[in-house]
Amino acid sequence: MEPAIVLSISVAAVVIAITGISIYTSFGPPSKQLNDPFDDHED
Repeated sequence: MEPAIVLSISVAAVVIAITGISIYTSFGPPSKQLNDPFDDHED
């Protein structure tokens, strides 16, 4: 395979993995441990 194709596939896989982890962290079970800084400061 061409090195450019391997590099493109590798970069795409990393971007998709980071996106998946971010969505899982934001909306999945770990999101219950996140805190909202706007709720911490009542005016």
